[in-house]
Amino acid sequence: MLPLTQDTAARAATGLPEPVRARIEHGAALYEKMPMPDPRGEDWRYVELGMDLDDAALPEAPGAPMPGEGVVAAALGEVAGRALSVDGFTVEASGDGLQALHDAGAAAWEAAGRAGIPADLDRFAAAHHAFGRDGVRVDVPAGTAVGAPYLIEVQAVTPGSLVLPRIVVAAGDGAEAAVVVHYRSPDGVALTAVPHVEVGGGANARVSVTVVQTWGDQTTAISQHHHVAGRDGAVELAETGLGGRFARLHLTVDLDGPGADARVLGLYFGDRQQTLDYRAFVNHNAPNTTSDMFLKGAVGDTARSVFTGLIRIEPAGQKTNAHQTNRNLVLSDGAEAHSVPNLEILANDVRCGHGSAVGPLDAEQRYYLMSRGLDRAAADRLQVKGFFEEVLTRYRHQQLEPPLRQAAMAKYAGIIGGSAT
Repeated sequence: MLPLTQDTAARAATGLPEPVRARIEHGAALYEKMPMPDPRGEDWRYVELGMDLDDAALPEAPGAPMPGEGVVAAALGEVAGRALSVDGFTVEASGDGLQALHDAGAAAWEAAGRAGIPADLDRFAAAHHAFGRDGVRVDVPAGTAVGAPYLIEVQAVTPGSLVLPRIVVAAGDGAEAAVVVHYRSPDGVALTAVPHVEVGGGANARVSVTVVQTWGDQTTAISQHHHVAGRDGAVELAETGLGGRFARLHLTVDLDGPGADARVLGLYFGDRQQTLDYRAFVNHNAPNTTSDMFLKGAVGDTARSVFTGLIRIEPAGQKTNAHQTNRNLVLSDGAEAHSVPNLEILANDVRCGHGSAVGPLDAEQRYYLMSRGLDRAAADRLQVKGFFEEVLTRYRHQQLEPPLRQAAMAKYAGIIGGSAT
């Protein structure tokens, strides 16, 4: 294991292309002077990390992959390509368009263009720039439509480690592709993962990314995404957040071309002492752009969820149509859900709106269901199932719907079982 120092950053840069070495040097300088995030700041409001990056270290080689096939791979079926990242090292990348970054030149590292995550976003981003040395590139040439999805499994397995996987998706003009990412780590293993996902779509490109997050119960995960859509292009992110001690998704979407469109879907469920933290920023930088953000979550036991969303419409974003919705179920007295949607409108010819809700199960719905012969437990279970159904039915890969529903309902059963005892 290697300490997070300038010397380690220099070692990480060995053998990489010159522009990448410059990125590493810049990141290392920022990492040394940047503090850990402060919960008093707006970007980290409502959460306590309970860890310090300086206590982590970089693995020198990947650990042993987790045994068995993940639930995503088992459900997904046929894929266009498959990659496996373990402890930040790409150990497998097979299929047309998939490439390990450690084998690639500078062009592959920078393939996402403006979708690169800035090193000064926070200390986690700076650490990724400073010490990240590998990743997976998905390259879809202009005019190419890939029918089956790409599957990328990201594992973190080494105790005490800082894991820095990177996924770069570059879609040329008129290209179409779907990528499914599965995050996994063992329960009982304390570690930190900072995945970077950078998606750049050209004119008329269609790129869908589906993330299933089942980190282990002692994993701290700070996922940082940046998705960019060009003229008449479309980007889509669907994320299911189930695991982790502390799991955060920081998402930035830039609609840079006229007619660009973004869809963001989310399902999250926290139990025990989990914190699930969502920060989403959609920027309408061009006219006639559209976006729809729709997230639903539940928390039980003493878990906490946070959603802060911002739709920003620049002066150039006339004729924008944008909406964001966040709804939350609080299933236990000790659980908390915070929901803060925001709009920032700098144009005068737009249609946009937002809505959020935080509350318990609906007593009137419970009464109605019980009046039809269900007992209280069955009525409440049906409410929870129906609550998530509205999100699951929107997922692009419907073969993932049954295992995701089953995982969510298993969490609910655990919460109810714990309350009963």
